[in-house]
Amino acid sequence: MTAGTTTTPASATTPFTVRFWGVRGSIASPGPGTVRYGGNTACIEVRCGDAHIVFDCGTGIRPLGELLARGGPVDIDLLLTHSHLDHICGLPFFAPAFNPASRLRLWAGHLPPERPFRTVLSDMMTAPLFPVPVDVFQADCDFRDFSAGETLDLKPGVVVRTAPLNHPDGATGYRIEFGGRSVCVLTDTEHPAQGRDPVLVELLRGADLMVYDSTYTDAEYPARVGWGHSTWQECLRLAEAAGVGRAVIFHHDPARTDDELDVIAAEAEAVRSGSLIAREGMELAV
Repeated sequence: MTAGTTTTPASATTPFTVRFWGVRGSIASPGPGTVRYGGNTACIEVRCGDAHIVFDCGTGIRPLGELLARGGPVDIDLLLTHSHLDHICGLPFFAPAFNPASRLRLWAGHLPPERPFRTVLSDMMTAPLFPVPVDVFQADCDFRDFSAGETLDLKPGVVVRTAPLNHPDGATGYRIEFGGRSVCVLTDTEHPAQGRDPVLVELLRGADLMVYDSTYTDAEYPARVGWGHSTWQECLRLAEAAGVGRAVIFHHDPARTDDELDVIAAEAEAVRSGSLIAREGMELAV
């Protein structure tokens, strides 16, 4: 290298993208009122460096799997925020899971040691709830349970920090760091009655992009305290407190119509410029 010159690390110029395949919470909500933002439950795809990451396996993972299957075998890390049905019900319909040449690593940080995720999934895929067992998967499936708060090394140069979230039965928040950039996914979680959770503020600190559980509005929330979800206004307050770049409002109430989300989008932009409403098919560069 010539004296007095600098070079940018390759990772800093490598694409780092986030694509939304499912943005609803609780239950899929197809219909004329949800066409523009989408009715599938949670599924987010992230690509950075050699890492191909998918957050949650809601119904949105089915169309993602159909697209990926056309390109042959895959090597993917599936990071689960938690194992409530709306976040895992799409996994038995994920086409790459049936390709013997595919490799899937399924990570869960919210379950006690005596009840690992493979056991939970097996219980779901059991008669009379489901017609075939988890052993029907032909891909190389590696189930990796951990404790929220641990740091995961997925690929060279890709670090994932984790933290526990406030949700019934537990949940895990994630921060992906790559090439000096960072993305945080925090869903499902309920904010404290007063102030901000210092653990989450630290996890979010200076992140370029935050995806946050914004199921309710501040006006709706008092009737739903203890349900394990937050509001879009709290999303923006938390982003401001942690110095986050862009905040993405996510995990929409299944009863929320496209028109209602348009109103929230306008209000959020007025409160914090650059705030976004997650919609199926939306892709963001970090």
